[in-house]
Amino acid sequence: MKTVRIGVIGAGHLGRIHARLLAGIEGVELVGVADPVLEARRAVATENKIAETADFRDLIPQIDAAIVATPTRFHHAVAMELIEHGIHLLVEKPITSTVAEAEELVRAARWHNVVLQVGHIERFNPALVPLLPRLARPRYIEAVRQGPYSFRSTDISVVLDLMIHDLDIALWLAGGTVCDVSAVGWTVMGGEDDFAQARIEFDDGCVANLTASRVSHRPRRQMQLWTADAQIEIDFNTRRSTIVETGTDSNRQILAPPQLAALGQSPAPDRRFETLLPLREVEAAPQNALLEEQRDFVECIRTGREPRVTGEAGLAAIETAHRVLARIAAGHRQTSKYDVPASAEPSAPAILRGPHWDHLPHQPPLRRKEAG
Repeated sequence: MKTVRIGVIGAGHLGRIHARLLAGIEGVELVGVADPVLEARRAVATENKIAETADFRDLIPQIDAAIVATPTRFHHAVAMELIEHGIHLLVEKPITSTVAEAEELVRAARWHNVVLQVGHIERFNPALVPLLPRLARPRYIEAVRQGPYSFRSTDISVVLDLMIHDLDIALWLAGGTVCDVSAVGWTVMGGEDDFAQARIEFDDGCVANLTASRVSHRPRRQMQLWTADAQIEIDFNTRRSTIVETGTDSNRQILAPPQLAALGQSPAPDRRFETLLPLREVEAAPQNALLEEQRDFVECIRTGREPRVTGEAGLAAIETAHRVLARIAAGHRQTSKYDVPASAEPSAPAILRGPHWDHLPHQPPLRRKEAG
């Protein structure tokens, strides 16, 4: 088995966790960490006994793959340069700040034949994974994702910070085309929306109602789904799930009101309800979702298969997120960079550059790197 040499770009909260987990994966060599902030990169390097550098380009000759965990506004510039050198990428969510940037990354990854995976970690949540066979063609999806202000990702809306997790899951499970979006949102503590609620309608009739808040005192990460034969609840925090078997239209036991009234007056009516609509708890496997995401990334590099969360999936999520942001902006009756149709979005704005994130002129296409 060839060793896959990986570098971590960005030594913030997520970058530090990525580095710690990568160091324990068999067949992976954690080469180094890059970040312009000396204290941040040195802490990660010391913890994992790896090299550290201010400039991510210093790692390029030494690595086959990289995890991009920089602030979102730098994803495009950093990822494009790595792709042009044949480096396989796992880019943290959201894939980029804009739809145009995401489209360019997807095209470049295809052209250079590199793996482009996006860090929508909930796809690997052990509370969700065992339920996938029961979640085909949902009719209704409702999700709430909220918590206190973390003082991270303050440069992006809560739609791109938190709601995008549930947008990705809804798009993945529904599988249809989004035909309508409505949304509200507002700012509480910073310059971007801290609360948002969106209704996503699909062409097959499925509806998703999604709520996200980063100014709530009580943390919640929950999703409820209705399918043709079940009602499923998932708690992403506790990793506990339940299934209520409702039966299909053909075999469901439909009771008339007089029959229901009689059952309600019988002894132990609660037990009657449990018999008519049995509830089952589903045990989640003791897995680390981020570690499973990394393992999927490494396996894709080795085998050439597509990752569970492709660049195209990341693009679809950011496209829908921008439609949500456009509806919020329309509700505020103000001009916004989001207030345009996804298909008519202008070219990506200039990247805000940090000390070393400046983008070099494009070089001729290089061959894909092989792990070794």
